[in-house]
Amino acid sequence: MGVLSKTQLEKYADVLIWGLKTARPGFKKYDTVLVRCDLEGRELGEIINRKLVQAKYNVVFRFMASPQLERDFYMYSDEKQRKFIAAGDKEFFGAVNGNIYIHAPASLTHLKGIDTKRQSEVAIARKFLRDIMTKNEEKGKFGWTLCTYPTAELAKQARLSVKEYAAQIAKACFLNDPAPAKKWARIYRESMEIKKWLKSLDIDTIRTESKSMDFTVKLGDMRRFLGVSGHNIPSFEIFTSPDWRGTNGRYYANLPAFRGGNYVEGIRLEFKNGRAVKISAQKGEEYVKKIMATDKGAAQLGEYSLTDRRFSGISKFMADTLFDENHGGSYGNCHVAVGDSYSDTYAGDISRLTQEKKSALGYNSSAVHWDLINTEDKKVTARLKSGKTLTVYEKGQFKH
Repeated sequence: MGVLSKTQLEKYADVLIWGLKTARPGFKKYDTVLVRCDLEGRELGEIINRKLVQAKYNVVFRFMASPQLERDFYMYSDEKQRKFIAAGDKEFFGAVNGNIYIHAPASLTHLKGIDTKRQSEVAIARKFLRDIMTKNEEKGKFGWTLCTYPTAELAKQARLSVKEYAAQIAKACFLNDPAPAKKWARIYRESMEIKKWLKSLDIDTIRTESKSMDFTVKLGDMRRFLGVSGHNIPSFEIFTSPDWRGTNGRYYANLPAFRGGNYVEGIRLEFKNGRAVKISAQKGEEYVKKIMATDKGAAQLGEYSLTDRRFSGISKFMADTLFDENHGGSYGNCHVAVGDSYSDTYAGDISRLTQEKKSALGYNSSAVHWDLINTEDKKVTARLKSGKTLTVYEKGQFKH
């Protein structure tokens, strides 16, 4: 018996397939779906594979590199090897219709001590593959979703037992519900109402204030809010990609994070006219500075997000960005991402959104996308284009 019961795993697989189809409603028989799975998540991966095959999809199943394989690659490769792209990758990622990723890490710290530049070289070299899938997503040809499978390593780093960790996942994804996909569909509808309300306000800037931060983002022209789209399981956040040029003030991430084998805590960023001009952290400061120097866009904002505590049952630190960025708790959460933006937050015809137009609208571009999370009690006010100021979020929930 695994950490999740057979019944819970079957429901988890159903929810992920719901997420995939919700993210891209145009799926049809014999479309190609890539399932990427860490070795520890094999049990869930096999169930997803079975259900997709039964639904007549063409499944490409790939296990992710083990911690040792990954460490050896970064440790012993030279620059030419790190920039290597396998024959056929461009064609494959251009043709695939769907992607399900099961995050089940056996280690969160195996890349500790590896030169950050080596990881950045790989990210930069492979960014064009992600761009291909993004463009296909904009055209309705590609959809994706992802999830986390409970592992001993995740539980240990979150300072929970494996049983406690699995219980948080089950609660967050409604795996104890008779019909989890129906519950997700209800949250999808309720979040849609919040997104419509935010759009109707005609917002110019958004100010976020807590005991540790006071910062403002400019929403930007032709923006819309997204969230609960099927892309992430779980996902309760309502987010957008603002005009990076209008970011000012102090941001603080009070939740710690694991990234690239490094543990980071207490990140403080001070933005001026769109760029982080002061960067510090209580732990892992040197690593944070290196990541935010990966490229020009890495020190600029790609996402602004709020999670309503009424939706999310996540109440503990999970050492996993997917869950931590959807933290509910007492006060919900605000998170921002430094780095790459989401072009699907464009409110116009996305198929006509060129790179030049993205730049003109203030969409950020980077090989980095790093979510930094704040769970403090906060007040969020919107300054509308009419000049009026309105509180849109307080005590962990939207005012709608």
